[in-house]
Amino acid sequence: MTGGTLAGAPFPLVDGHRITISFSDDGSMGGVAACNSYGGTYVADGEDVIIGDELASTAMACGEPGVMDSEQAFLTALRGPLTYVRNGDVLTVEGTDVVLTFAAAVPVPQADLLGTEWGLETLISGDTARSALAAATLQLSTDGRIRGSTGCRTLEGDYVIDGDMVLFTTFSALGECTPDLAGQDGMVVSVLGDGFTVAIDGDRLTVTSRGTEGLVYRRAG
Repeated sequence: MTGGTLAGAPFPLVDGHRITISFSDDGSMGGVAACNSYGGTYVADGEDVIIGDELASTAMACGEPGVMDSEQAFLTALRGPLTYVRNGDVLTVEGTDVVLTFAAAVPVPQADLLGTEWGLETLISGDTARSALAAATLQLSTDGRIRGSTGCRTLEGDYVIDGDMVLFTTFSALGECTPDLAGQDGMVVSVLGDGFTVAIDGDRLTVTSRGTEGLVYRRAG
C-alpha cells in the first residue's frame, strides 16, 4: 500500500510495516496488514468487491507505536462494500470513508536468489548496523526447502514465494547458543521467520522483515 485516506485524513501507514493485498482467480485473497498476515475469500462483480465475513488473521502483536491501529483501520475497511479500479500498476480500492492505493509488487528475483549460498555480514535495526559475530548462512533451494544457520543454530524449513515476499510454511532452528550469540540468533530467526522481502545488488542480498530489522548477506564462495 502506497497511501490513501481515512475519513478525509491521510491513512495511518507506519514506516517499515507494509500493508499488501492480493486477489487470486480461485476467489481467495489475502496479504499482510501492517503486523499480521490475513486471508479470506471475495466475490467480484464488475468493479464491486465483497470480501467474505470469514476474513481471518494471525494473532501476532507488534509493539511499535501506531502499527496495530494501522492494521485495525485496514482490516475494518475491508469488511465493508468496496470498489476497485486498476490503472496499469496502480490499484485503487474505495470503501465507506476510505481510499486505499496500492502499487504492483516487484517479484522476488528467483533466478539470482535460489540455489545460492549466502553468508551473513550485517544485522540492521533501524538506523543501526552491526557486523555478524559468527558465520551464518542462508540457502533457498529450487524445491522449496531452506537450510542455513544463525551462527549457532541450524535452520531448516519449507518456503513459498507470495508476490514479493518469501514466507516459511515450516521453520525450525535446531541447537543451542552461547549467551554472546543469542542476540544474533534471535534477530536472524525473527527476520526470516516473519516473512521477508529481498533485494539483490551484485553479490549482496538484503533481507527485510516487517518493522525496521533486516539482514545483509554476501554470496558465499
